Amino acid sequence: MNIGDAATRSGVSAKMIRYYEQIGLIPPAARTASGYRSYGTSEVHMLRFIARARDLGFSIREITGLLDLWRNKDRRSADVKALAQARVRDLRDKIERMQDMADTLEDLANACAGNERPSCPILQRLETAEASGEDSPARPSRSGGFKDRGGS
Repeated sequence: MNIGDAATRSGVSAKMIRYYEQIGLIPPAARTASGYRSYGTSEVHMLRFIARARDLGFSIREITGLLDLWRNKDRRSADVKALAQARVRDLRDKIERMQDMADTLEDLANACAGNERPSCPILQRLETAEASGEDSPARPSRSGGFKDRGGS
C-alpha cells in the first residue's frame, strides 16, 4: 500500500510516517519501481503501536525502547513494566503541576475585580514574579495558600 493508505489504516499522518522513517524509529519503506514508498500490514501494525504509545505520552526515545522490547521475544516483562511505571510517575507529576497552575490562576482571577479600573492583581503578580527572577508566579500549595517562589 502507498503512504496515504498506510496513514489511513494506522492513524498516523503521512508526514509523521516520513518523520519516523527519517529519525530511524521505523525502518525505511520499500520502494516501488517508480520510487514511491510501499508499506505492508506489518508496517501498519508498527505504526499503530507507535500511535498508541504516543497517545499515552511516551517520548520518541521511550518508544524506541518499547519497540526494541516489543521485537525482542526474550524480553523481560519487568523491563516493560518499569517503562510504564516511569511514564505513570511523569504523568502524575505533570497533573500535579497543571493543577497547581490552575489553582494559581483561579486564585488570581478571583482576586481581580474585573471592572473598569486598571488595577489588576493578575498582571501585578505576573510582573512581580518576573521582576524577582521567579520561574512562575506564586504557586498555591495543596493546603490552598500561596507558596512564594523566592522573591516577593
